[in-house]
Amino acid sequence: MAAYLLPSLLHNHFDSVLQPAHRLRTLLLIALPCIFFFCAGLLLIPHLGIENDEALFAQGLYQPRAELFFIQIGRSRIPIMLMSYVGALKSWIYGPILRIFGISLMTLRVPMLLTATASIVCFFFLLRRIAGDLAAAMGTVLLATDAQYLLTACFDWGPVALQHLLLIGGALLVVHFNHQRRPAFLAAGFFLFGAALWDKALAVWILSGLAVGGLVTFPRQIAALFTPRRAAMATGALLLGALPLVIFNASSRGGTLSGNFQKDIRDVPGKAAFLVRTFGGSGLFGWMSAEDSQTPRPHVPDTAIERASAGISARFGHPRQSLLFWALLLATVLAPFTGWVNFRLVLWCWIAMAVAWVQMAINRETGGSIHHTILLWPLPQAIIALAFAGIARRIGGAAGPAVVALTAVVAVSGILVINEYFAEISRNGGGQAWDDAVFAVARYFDRAPAYDHAYAMDWGIMEPLRLLRRGRVRVASGTDQISDAVLTAQDEADLQSMISDPRNLFIAHTPEQEVFKGSNRKMLAYAAAHGMAPAVLARIPDSYGRDVFEIYRFVPAQAAAR
Repeated sequence: MAAYLLPSLLHNHFDSVLQPAHRLRTLLLIALPCIFFFCAGLLLIPHLGIENDEALFAQGLYQPRAELFFIQIGRSRIPIMLMSYVGALKSWIYGPILRIFGISLMTLRVPMLLTATASIVCFFFLLRRIAGDLAAAMGTVLLATDAQYLLTACFDWGPVALQHLLLIGGALLVVHFNHQRRPAFLAAGFFLFGAALWDKALAVWILSGLAVGGLVTFPRQIAALFTPRRAAMATGALLLGALPLVIFNASSRGGTLSGNFQKDIRDVPGKAAFLVRTFGGSGLFGWMSAEDSQTPRPHVPDTAIERASAGISARFGHPRQSLLFWALLLATVLAPFTGWVNFRLVLWCWIAMAVAWVQMAINRETGGSIHHTILLWPLPQAIIALAFAGIARRIGGAAGPAVVALTAVVAVSGILVINEYFAEISRNGGGQAWDDAVFAVARYFDRAPAYDHAYAMDWGIMEPLRLLRRGRVRVASGTDQISDAVLTAQDEADLQSMISDPRNLFIAHTPEQEVFKGSNRKMLAYAAAHGMAPAVLARIPDSYGRDVFEIYRFVPAQAAAR
């Protein structure tokens, strides 16, 4: 139902609600930011390797299957949950895509780039419905030129792209229900909210924030909409959308809730500083993109686009911060002067963002990474758009052109940050988790010596290899047993089996490129204590001169010495 109603609603907004004279203007307001966003993503796609979590969905598609929870129907194994809080929705989507179009960087990344582009379209119509054309246009431009929104969606290691579309689409349907009072829109909106919870249970942060914000700012309006029948319908639709998550928790006795929250407020100031970095767009430099100091052999720009990007980067002093944070502060100051209803809308967004951020900030494992803080988007853009459009309506005259010009300045600052990412990535390649050497590792197995098993000796190896080779490489984790503080009898038996068979291959990062330091060193020390030594079969660099991988097998130490 939601899959039908949402496109239908967008079509009605554009084709029926708008007068013919306004259609071209509206089309341009939507199309130009979306075209920029999509094309910028296409330019970035080929320059990075595959990060481990970007390929996580392959656990539910290819061997060795590793989804946390599945349902067996005949000979078919249906993935339900990849992790206790990450559902298999992305696996369901990518299964047919990869079967039809094969595996490539484009088939991996373009679907999520399209998903994010669709979320921008929904955001336009959401803002237009609640605040008019000016707010919709400004908010859409700011979202489409946000570097963090583009990068997190295009490379979708969070995963976050589906989260944004489901939550924004659900909000649009619920707002439309508020105007039309058609129960189908209420049900469809809450179904999408439920699907967002299944996709990633962290959607509860934003959903609870929106609920609290709405009850604080518009209590009488929400109370007027409440009836037992509507409440039952919304609850039923939410549970239906989240049904796979519900089934998993019923089977595991609350597996999502247990173990995923550990209160820790010691790093809240650091997480607040990180949130500000997310606003400015600088949070992925040096992690997603490699720095100059990390790159022995940087690439010289060899296309017109790369040369133009490098020239713009140099001309503007290699900018790494947009003006979004300062625009957000200005919008907050202006909001009380934009009218009572408009101010309450801004306050709603701020409360929703604050409630969501506090939940991630007080948890030990969340709030310190971009793929968490970006879940607050597009609330910052909504706040700016609502405040700027509200002040333009309130004051009139030159206020309209002034806020449009100010929005354009903020958008240009965002475009310059996107360009800086492109210039740095095309020059230096990806950071530690994004290097392109993973493709050479996958190709190695086209000509690898006969082997029984391949053991990944660090995080970031197994998932990309599973995806790129469609499960045809017999790869398994090689760190589970050796990581235990005290080796059990079973650990000892497993390790002996691993190191004693020369047909077992081991894939390790070089010491400089290790993500979790020491696992490979522990394995080498264990093998040495049992008379075995590594015989290196291949050293695999990336295309920027960094030695990234070693592939070896164990042989008796005496043979290695010869």
